[in-house]
Amino acid sequence: MSKFSLSTHIAAPPEIVFPLLSDLEHAADNISGIDQIEVLTDGPMGAGTRFRETRTTFGKQTTEEMVVTAFDEPHGYTVECDSSGAHYVATYVLIPDIWGTTVKVDFDCQATTLLAKAMAPLTLLMMGPMKKCVEGDLEDVKQLAETQEWQEA
Repeated sequence: MSKFSLSTHIAAPPEIVFPLLSDLEHAADNISGIDQIEVLTDGPMGAGTRFRETRTTFGKQTTEEMVVTAFDEPHGYTVECDSSGAHYVATYVLIPDIWGTTVKVDFDCQATTLLAKAMAPLTLLMMGPMKKCVEGDLEDVKQLAETQEWQEA
Protein backbone atom coordinates (compact mmCIF):
# COMPACT_ATOMS: atom_id res chain seq x y z
CA MET A 1 0.00 0.00 0.00
CA SER A 2 1.49 3.29 -1.17
CA LYS A 3 -0.14 6.69 -1.27
CA PHE A 4 0.63 10.31 -1.82
CA SER A 5 -1.31 13.55 -2.00
CA LEU A 6 -0.27 16.83 -3.49
CA SER A 7 -1.87 20.07 -4.51
CA THR A 8 -1.11 23.15 -6.53
CA HIS A 9 -2.83 26.48 -6.86
CA ILE A 10 -3.69 27.76 -10.34
CA ALA A 11 -4.68 31.38 -10.95
CA ALA A 12 -7.64 30.42 -13.16
CA PRO A 13 -11.20 29.27 -12.39
CA PRO A 14 -12.23 25.59 -12.46
CA GLU A 15 -14.10 26.26 -15.72
CA ILE A 16 -10.68 26.85 -17.34
CA VAL A 17 -8.64 24.29 -15.37
CA PHE A 18 -11.01 21.31 -15.57
CA PRO A 19 -11.17 21.19 -19.39
CA LEU A 20 -7.36 21.23 -19.53
CA LEU A 21 -7.06 18.37 -17.03
CA SER A 22 -9.70 16.29 -18.80
CA ASP A 23 -8.81 17.01 -22.46
CA LEU A 24 -7.66 13.58 -23.60
CA GLU A 25 -7.59 14.61 -27.27
CA HIS A 26 -4.85 17.20 -26.65
CA ALA A 27 -3.18 15.70 -23.57
CA ALA A 28 0.02 14.72 -25.40
CA ASP A 29 0.33 18.30 -26.71
CA ASN A 30 -0.57 20.01 -23.44
CA ILE A 31 1.27 17.82 -20.91
CA SER A 32 4.97 17.28 -21.60
CA GLY A 33 5.15 13.99 -19.66
CA ILE A 34 2.60 12.28 -21.92
CA ASP A 35 3.87 10.85 -25.21
CA GLN A 36 0.55 9.63 -26.58
CA ILE A 37 -3.11 9.10 -25.66
CA GLU A 38 -5.38 6.63 -27.42
CA VAL A 39 -9.04 7.03 -26.46
CA LEU A 40 -10.78 3.64 -26.59
CA THR A 41 -14.38 4.80 -26.11
CA ASP A 42 -16.58 7.19 -28.06
CA GLY A 43 -17.85 10.52 -26.82
CA PRO A 44 -16.52 13.13 -24.42
CA MET A 45 -14.58 12.18 -21.31
CA GLY A 46 -16.84 10.94 -18.54
CA ALA A 47 -17.40 8.00 -16.22
CA GLY A 48 -16.63 4.86 -18.20
CA THR A 49 -14.17 6.48 -20.61
CA ARG A 50 -11.26 4.14 -21.33
CA PHE A 51 -7.91 5.25 -22.74
CA ARG A 52 -4.30 4.19 -23.14
CA GLU A 53 -1.63 6.60 -21.92
CA THR A 54 1.98 6.29 -23.07
CA ARG A 55 4.82 7.93 -21.14
CA THR A 56 8.58 7.58 -21.13
CA THR A 57 9.88 6.72 -17.67
CA PHE A 58 13.45 5.78 -16.84
CA GLY A 59 14.22 5.90 -20.58
CA LYS A 60 11.56 3.34 -21.51
CA GLN A 61 8.13 3.91 -23.02
CA THR A 62 5.28 2.34 -21.08
CA THR A 63 1.59 2.26 -21.93
CA GLU A 64 -1.15 1.82 -19.34
CA GLU A 65 -4.86 1.35 -19.97
CA MET A 66 -6.97 3.52 -17.70
CA VAL A 67 -10.66 4.01 -16.97
CA VAL A 68 -12.46 7.07 -15.65
CA THR A 69 -14.53 5.80 -12.72
CA ALA A 70 -15.97 9.12 -11.50
CA PHE A 71 -16.53 12.38 -13.36
CA ASP A 72 -18.05 15.56 -11.92
CA GLU A 73 -17.32 18.55 -14.14
CA PRO A 74 -15.85 21.01 -13.11
CA HIS A 75 -15.23 19.57 -9.62
CA GLY A 76 -13.03 16.57 -10.35
CA TYR A 77 -12.65 13.03 -11.60
CA THR A 78 -11.08 9.68 -10.74
CA VAL A 79 -8.95 7.48 -13.00
CA GLU A 80 -8.10 3.85 -12.21
CA CYS A 81 -5.65 1.37 -13.71
CA ASP A 82 -4.61 -2.23 -13.12
CA SER A 83 -0.97 -2.92 -13.99
CA SER A 84 1.88 -5.16 -12.88
CA GLY A 85 -0.14 -6.75 -10.08
CA ALA A 86 -1.33 -3.48 -8.61
CA HIS A 87 -4.45 -1.33 -8.69
CA TYR A 88 -3.87 2.41 -9.05
CA VAL A 89 -6.38 5.15 -8.26
CA ALA A 90 -5.78 8.84 -8.98
CA THR A 91 -8.43 11.31 -7.82
CA TYR A 92 -8.33 14.92 -8.99
CA VAL A 93 -10.37 17.46 -6.98
CA LEU A 94 -10.71 21.10 -8.04
CA ILE A 95 -11.38 23.53 -5.20
CA PRO A 96 -12.35 27.07 -6.28
CA ASP A 97 -11.42 30.18 -4.35
CA ILE A 98 -11.37 33.89 -5.12
CA TRP A 99 -7.83 33.63 -6.53
CA GLY A 100 -8.44 30.65 -8.82
CA THR A 101 -8.40 26.91 -8.24
CA THR A 102 -6.51 24.51 -6.03
CA VAL A 103 -6.06 21.13 -7.70
CA LYS A 104 -5.62 18.32 -5.19
CA VAL A 105 -4.47 14.90 -6.35
CA ASP A 106 -4.74 11.78 -4.19
CA PHE A 107 -2.84 8.80 -5.59
CA ASP A 108 -3.19 5.29 -4.16
CA CYS A 109 -1.49 2.06 -5.20
CA GLN A 110 -2.63 -1.30 -3.81
CA ALA A 111 -0.87 -4.59 -4.56
CA THR A 112 -3.31 -7.18 -5.92
CA THR A 113 -1.06 -10.21 -6.46
CA LEU A 114 1.28 -12.12 -4.15
CA LEU A 115 4.30 -11.10 -6.20
CA ALA A 116 3.31 -7.43 -6.08
CA LYS A 117 2.76 -7.70 -2.32
CA ALA A 118 6.22 -9.22 -1.93
CA MET A 119 7.66 -6.34 -3.98
CA ALA A 120 5.87 -3.70 -1.86
CA PRO A 121 9.13 -2.16 -0.55
CA LEU A 122 10.14 -1.41 -4.15
CA THR A 123 6.76 0.19 -4.75
CA LEU A 124 7.59 2.69 -2.02
CA LEU A 125 10.72 3.64 -3.97
CA MET A 126 8.60 4.29 -7.07
CA MET A 127 6.31 6.74 -5.29
CA GLY A 128 8.88 9.56 -5.51
CA PRO A 129 9.18 9.42 -9.32
CA MET A 130 5.41 8.97 -9.66
CA LYS A 131 4.80 12.03 -7.50
CA LYS A 132 7.26 14.07 -9.60
CA CYS A 133 5.42 12.95 -12.72
CA VAL A 134 2.06 14.18 -11.37
CA GLU A 135 3.69 17.42 -10.19
CA GLY A 136 5.03 17.96 -13.71
CA ASP A 137 1.60 17.34 -15.22
CA LEU A 138 0.02 19.86 -12.86
CA GLU A 139 2.73 22.42 -13.60
CA ASP A 140 2.03 22.11 -17.34
CA VAL A 141 -1.72 22.56 -16.74
CA LYS A 142 -0.99 25.54 -14.46
CA GLN A 143 1.10 27.27 -17.12
CA LEU A 144 -1.53 26.66 -19.80
CA ALA A 145 -4.44 27.79 -17.64
CA GLU A 146 -2.71 30.90 -16.40
CA THR A 147 -1.65 31.99 -19.88
CA GLN A 148 -4.79 30.73 -21.67
CA GLU A 149 -2.54 29.15 -24.33
CA TRP A 150 -4.19 25.77 -24.69
CA GLN A 151 -5.81 24.15 -27.72
CA GLU A 152 -9.56 24.31 -27.57
CA ALA A 153 -11.39 21.03 -28.17
